[in-house]
Amino acid sequence: MTDRRKPRRIRKVLIVGKRGSAAARPALARVARLAESRGLAVFFDPETARALGRGARRGDPAAADLVVVVGGDGTLLSAARWLAGHPRPILGINLGGLGFMTETGPEEAEAVLLDVFAGRYSVGRRMTLDATLMRGRRSVARLVVLNDAVIAKSALARMIDLQVSIDGDEVTTYRGDGLIVSTPTGSTAYSLSAGGPIIHPEMTALLIAPICPHTLTMRPLVVPAGARIEVTLATRDSEVYLTLDGQVGHPLRGGDRVLVRRGAEPVLMVRSRRRSHYEVLRRKLRWGER
Repeated sequence: MTDRRKPRRIRKVLIVGKRGSAAARPALARVARLAESRGLAVFFDPETARALGRGARRGDPAAADLVVVVGGDGTLLSAARWLAGHPRPILGINLGGLGFMTETGPEEAEAVLLDVFAGRYSVGRRMTLDATLMRGRRSVARLVVLNDAVIAKSALARMIDLQVSIDGDEVTTYRGDGLIVSTPTGSTAYSLSAGGPIIHPEMTALLIAPICPHTLTMRPLVVPAGARIEVTLATRDSEVYLTLDGQVGHPLRGGDRVLVRRGAEPVLMVRSRRRSHYEVLRRKLRWGER
């Protein structure tokens, strides 16, 4: 969903870079110089500040009018988790080309940044997931993610059983390699490889996709965004992990429950004025090529 309100006036820019990437440093420096040349205050996340030798310029996400993420989709996912609770417009600049979320390539970054600094931009709202790992009555972990929560067996484990209920109603027990619960944004991530549908990223819905189900009638489900999904690990003798956004992992025990619902705050993404979501799909997935 596009935010129809007047774009936020840009005064303070928070810059987040790909961690540990020497190749990202020149691009980060160029973004900083461009923003400063327009009289904007520039800040950095702690790791980017250290990498650029600007330790005194670390910024509070809550104070930023715009967050510029330089890297790829993985960098943007990390930044979105860091910004949880402080929704600010995020502009993703991909160092290598196009990403599903980092839609701006390096060759057009300066022109796009100048447009955004001048207030010529719109914002799309991307729903998030609030995922909680329960062990008995105790909450072991809780995280807000942009893409997905994945429950999957390790490389050598046998098939696992996952009992799923929605809003307290039993759905089924999935038997296979695992299960993905994703947002529409995450529908082009792991879920796509598992045979799930592509959902427009600004829709509000939850997607449940089984990973290599033992029974072929087990198909992906799209459910309302307000649904509360509970997944219980019914297998006790296998190594199983909960992975959040493909970057944060927690080992599971038999009987553990993963509770997934819509996150309280969306992620605000600066929409590209130069290409549509469908062009990104066409180019990334090579539709129409022979």
